[in-house]
Amino acid sequence: MTQAKTGDNVQIHYTGKLTDGTVFDSSQGREPLSFTLGGGEVIPGFDQAVAGMKVGEAKNVTIPMDQAYGPRLDQLIIDIPRSQVPPDLNPEVDQNLQMSGPNGETVVVRVVEVAADSIKLDANPPLAGQDLNFDIELVAIA
Repeated sequence: MTQAKTGDNVQIHYTGKLTDGTVFDSSQGREPLSFTLGGGEVIPGFDQAVAGMKVGEAKNVTIPMDQAYGPRLDQLIIDIPRSQVPPDLNPEVDQNLQMSGPNGETVVVRVVEVAADSIKLDANPPLAGQDLNFDIELVAIA
C-alpha cells in the first residue's frame, strides 16, 4: 500500500485541539483538507505527521509550538496612536483588522486594548506559543 510522501497531493480529515482539549478547528462535516505534502501549505509539524501515512490510516499527534506557529513574540504587540487609525474605524477588543506589512503584504492583527489615545494590536498568529494536538485520517493520495 502506498505511503504519503513529499510532493503527493493528499486529502485528510482532522480535528485540532489545544492541550486542554478545546477544539480549535476540524474538517468534520466538511470536505477533507487537500494540500501538497512538503509544499509549505500547512505547518511543518503537520507535514511531518502525514508523511508516511497510508490511505485509511488514522493517528493522533502532538505538534510542539516550534513545529506549529512558533512562540508568541512580544515585538509583534504594537501600540498605534489613534491619529493613525482611520476616523471611521471604531476598534473593539478581540476584533480582527488587516494592516499592510513592511513588504506590502496583508497582516491580520487582533485588537487587544483600546484607549482614548491609542490602540494595542497583536500580530502573533492566534495559536502561537501553543503545542497542538491533531487527530488525523488520511483519506486519499492523488
